Amino acid sequence: MSGDVLSDFVEATAAELGIPGVAVGVWSNGREIYACHGVTSVENPLPIDQDTLFVLGSITKTYTATALMCLVASGQVELEAPVRRYIPELKLADEGATATITVLHLLNHTSGLGWDLLVDTGEGDDALAQFVAKLANLELIAPPGARASYSQAGYSLAGRILEKVTGTTYERAVASLVLEPLALSHTFFAPGDVMTRRFAVGHNLGDDGTLSIARLWKGPRCRNPGADIASSVADQLRWSRFHLGDGCSESGVRVLPTELLHQMREPTVELRGSTLGDALGIGWFLRDIDGIRIVGHGGSANGQFAELLTVPEQDLAVVALSNASPNGIPCNQAVVRWALQTYVGVIDSDPEPIPYEETRAHEILGTYETDVMTLLITSDGTELRLEVGIKPAIRAASETEMPPDYAPAAIGLLPGDTDEYILTEGGMKGQRGFFTRDEKTGAIVGIDLAGRLFSRVTRGHRVRRRSQDR
Repeated sequence: MSGDVLSDFVEATAAELGIPGVAVGVWSNGREIYACHGVTSVENPLPIDQDTLFVLGSITKTYTATALMCLVASGQVELEAPVRRYIPELKLADEGATATITVLHLLNHTSGLGWDLLVDTGEGDDALAQFVAKLANLELIAPPGARASYSQAGYSLAGRILEKVTGTTYERAVASLVLEPLALSHTFFAPGDVMTRRFAVGHNLGDDGTLSIARLWKGPRCRNPGADIASSVADQLRWSRFHLGDGCSESGVRVLPTELLHQMREPTVELRGSTLGDALGIGWFLRDIDGIRIVGHGGSANGQFAELLTVPEQDLAVVALSNASPNGIPCNQAVVRWALQTYVGVIDSDPEPIPYEETRAHEILGTYETDVMTLLITSDGTELRLEVGIKPAIRAASETEMPPDYAPAAIGLLPGDTDEYILTEGGMKGQRGFFTRDEKTGAIVGIDLAGRLFSRVTRGHRVRRRSQDR
């Protein structure tokens, strides 16, 4: 497959979805193919190329997990060991959880920790230590090991383990354990390192239909282990090739034993009704499409989105980076699906929802929330609508710009009695999740969206006409 065909598809997709800049890389049949389109910024436009830096969001978690596996290989960390072995001062909201939460619980999102604490603990070398000291304020949504629920805070805690064991900062530990051995020379955490190179900025779509610069380029340092690495599409292909390989760098340096590298892509916990995958490995989401194992991770920052996907049995990797919200996710998803169909012959399509049913709709209407976000499900009598956004009080208390809320979107229930759903429009189109029922009463008590549990706080048939959403 020629690079021109990929470039044509990427350019057409970016134009259709209004994305200023996109960088795509494919590793197939032993060769790299790149398609870079557009500009870094609508205000200061520079051409996107394969070395342009994007904020990768949650793909950062794959770096944290891999660095910790390096410490597992050296015998300095045990996956099944309690986190308190490495962080004796750890205190969570529940003492039982504090004593039993393990390293693996953090890496496969079964820690029971809520999503995150939206706090800024500064840019000093003690940023993670200060963050961990506040974890007693974070809700626990389940006992450790009971269920998977995506936790940014869990990865910040994992980053602190890296610091405690290596005796250095998280960023220096990751650099010495993985970035430097793999010659990832365009991958950084510090804005001071990024600003001397070409980098993309995020964009958000305004009510008037125009894109504006997302002024918060990256989050506070305490979020680095789970969200804030910056890298290029070329470095991400190199990272993908490492994970497709035998644990050695291209120069032959042994970074991880082969068995530990491959262990990262073996299922550790199943996922239910999730767009993210069918199961979680160690730092990776796993899916099976037509019997073919897909291993990958996505990420989002303020107006920037990233997708990394590998197919180990085909020695295929696809990386897509884009710089506009809300359509960055659909853009990256379109690229990945095109690549799967083109290079592997696999069609990845969304399931069809069932027609609107008043009885089932009434059962799920209401408000759901995490510590940080609110999710509202309403009906106009013909369809269900979902709104999700940062709580007004959280937004008002923030001293920096925060990403905009997503526009209301249609939600459809999927066939069967699994209580699964799919979003059918907007920037979250294709996102799947499920509702949780009380084991005793059978009542709906929560909803999972993007791997995060939102607990139900109100019920009721709230009607909202579609004209109000426009």
